[in-house]
This record gives sequence, C-alpha cells and structure tokens, in this order.
Amino acid sequence: MSSTANGKNGTWRNWGGNVSARPAREVTPASVDELAAAVRRAAEDGLRVKAVGSGHSFTSIAATDGVLIRPQLLTGIRDIDREAMTVTVEAGTPLKRLNMALAREGLSLTNMGDIMEQTASGATSTGTHGTGRDSASIAAQIKGLELVTADGSVLNCSEKENPEVFAAARIGLGALGIVTAITFAVEPVFLLTAREEPMPLDRVLSDFEELWAENEHFEFYWFPHTGSTNTKRNNRSAGPEKPVPQLQGWFEDEFLSNGVFQVANWVGRAVPATIPAIAQISSKALSARTYTDIPYKVFTSPRRVRFVEMEYAVPRAAVVEALRELKAMVDRSGLRVSFPVEVRTAPADDITLSTASGRDSAYIAVHMFQGTPYQRYFTAAERIFTAHEGRPHWGKMHTRDAEYFSRVYPRFAEFTALRDRLDPDRRFQNDYLRRVLGA
Repeated sequence: MSSTANGKNGTWRNWGGNVSARPAREVTPASVDELAAAVRRAAEDGLRVKAVGSGHSFTSIAATDGVLIRPQLLTGIRDIDREAMTVTVEAGTPLKRLNMALAREGLSLTNMGDIMEQTASGATSTGTHGTGRDSASIAAQIKGLELVTADGSVLNCSEKENPEVFAAARIGLGALGIVTAITFAVEPVFLLTAREEPMPLDRVLSDFEELWAENEHFEFYWFPHTGSTNTKRNNRSAGPEKPVPQLQGWFEDEFLSNGVFQVANWVGRAVPATIPAIAQISSKALSARTYTDIPYKVFTSPRRVRFVEMEYAVPRAAVVEALRELKAMVDRSGLRVSFPVEVRTAPADDITLSTASGRDSAYIAVHMFQGTPYQRYFTAAERIFTAHEGRPHWGKMHTRDAEYFSRVYPRFAEFTALRDRLDPDRRFQNDYLRRVLGA
C-alpha cells in the first residue's frame, strides 16, 4: 500500500491522495546514527525535517519542503523482554509485520486499530486507536521511546527516564523529535470472539451504555440514509479457534466490503441520487457472523476502497446525542453519503495530547469516497462535534487550530512548552504543526 503513497518525480503523496509535497531531498537512514546525522545536516543547510510513515494520515502532518526521512530501513524487532513483557521495535516497522512477528513469538498487543498498514511510529504519533472499554490506543501501550531531537542527540524516555517527555512524546505529532524505536507492553497471545450483527440504529443508541459496558471492545457502523447499523463485539475467549473460513472471508471482506463497495461508490460518485438506495442494500448485505481468532486477525481488516476521513473524539457521555444530531443533519441536508459512519470508544489516558487525554471518549468517524466533494458534509459534521468539545484525530481531516486546542486540551500549554525546550528552532515544524500548535 505504501508504494501508492509515494509519487513520481520527487513528489510525495499520502494514501488518501489529498496531500502532496515536494521535499528538497529524501534520506533513508539505515541506523539511528545516520538519522541523527541527517538531522544535523539539515540544520546546517537551514532545512526543516519530517519523518514519514506509510502516508495514512489525511492531514498534511508529514508533508515537508525540507528533508523527508523515510524509515523503511529502520524496521524489525530489536528486543523481546519476556520478564518485563515488552517488545522494542524500530520506528519504521509496519504494524502488520509487528503483529505477525509477535504472534509467531506467542505474544500480542492488548488492543489495536482496524488497519495495520501504518508504521509503528506513524500510528502512535498521530494517536491511532481501535475501540475498547478498558484498553486504550496503541500509544497508551508504549513503555519507552527513543527519540532523535533537533540537535541530533538521542533521548530515551519512559515513566522513569525523562517522564515529562514520555508523557507527551507517545503522541508527539512529530513535533518533539523523530521517534527511532518504541517499546510496547505485550501479553501472551489470546483469542477473541467477534460477533458481528446488524442492529437498528435506534436500538444501538438507546442501549449504547449497556453495549459498551458488556463488551471489552464494542463498535458499530451506521449507514447514512438508513436506520441500520452493523455492530461488532469482540471479547476474550477460551476458544477453540474458529476463524472465518477462507472462501467466506474472501467473499465478505474482499468481495462485499472492498470489491462491491468500490463499485457502489463509483456508481454513487457518478450518480449521487442513487446513494440512498445503494445504502439500503449495503446495510443489509453483511449478515451476522461469529468467529474466534488471534487478536490482529479480529481487530484489523483490509481497507482497499480509498476515502478521505474526519474523526472526532467526544466525551463518551455525549456520543448518543452527537449521533442523533448527525443523523438529523444528514436527513435534512440533501447530502448523499455513501460511506458508513464508524463509532468506537476509548477509556481516559494520561498522554498530554491524546484525544482521550483525561476523559472517557467515544469516536465518531465520517468518511467520503475519494474524489467526491466532502467539504459540506465534513463542515456540518465538524460543527456538531466541536459543539461537544470534540477533539479531532491528529491524522484525519479537520479545520481546528492552536487556539481551539488550547481550550479542549487542559495540558496543551505543557506540550507547547516542551516543544519550545526540545525544538527551539522549529526544525520539525511544517504548516500543519504551525496551525495546530501555534508558531
């Protein structure tokens, strides 16, 4: 997937195709020393520096006209500590490789997002998350970080070592330095039973607290223009393993969720008036199913249909009201939305700029098919989310700035003060960081 995120003739493009950049030069360091040297050289040449992962952010968080650092040689597992139950990985390691390598070692992360194409550092630095009642984002599972700072020095941080950096750098937005290695907490591999079933939206909203409380991992997709949702409940299981049969898996995950969905979106893009009818069919295409497998095979699924996305975290107590407002807005707007709205949760965590920092959160994600006009829908949705003091995902589209973030993040000033200390010359600055963190 990352190959499509890389353009020709020195132009870098993200996965969604909505962001491009022309860096002055690209560097692919093979070691932490080489990366540190590249940062020092950039400083001598007066250039800014950005490390980029697989380009899965929809914001321009990784874009630069300076030095673009590509991490594909900084990959692999450095160390597995079975006593401490941690694994240390190079920052450029794709989550897919990490998950598969851990499984071979009989280990697993506790929770993960719903795709695994991103790099470990790209995913954590932007606050990528799945859904969980008790277990939080990928970054919340970090036990230690190695960071190359603006002067080219290497800083190690954890709860014991440089704790104030650790509090912020787990979701550091690339603003504090370049993460070169991450130590994650892991546990012995376990089984999850997933129960996917359609459910009327009214029922999901009226029973939301219950569905959340009764399941370790609850999420649902609502299909705009319908009263239908598809719910997914993942809970730990004693087994036995009962994976989705290969042919059925191909039919449901590839043919229906990616193939037919792609065609439906092409039709919807060409003839928007067909979208509500297609939505009715889509919402009924996926039938109930139950399967049991190791975590990454349950949490993650392929996403081949390209889209753009906005996602906001609202206080969990506000999610039902926000969704009712979103549905009312779509119903009266004349908008034609062909992508389902995804809803997940996370417990409060202690990371300075985590979307769940200090508050139990629910996530509402709105998507539009790549190439369709999304501004009107996203603007109207954003108005609803911000009225609930929503915090946008750092890697997804939004129009917020530092002034707004200073109101919705109680520890915002703590982060910017740390950035002043670690990167006084703004070596890691770009337009996006200038907007969201201030100059």
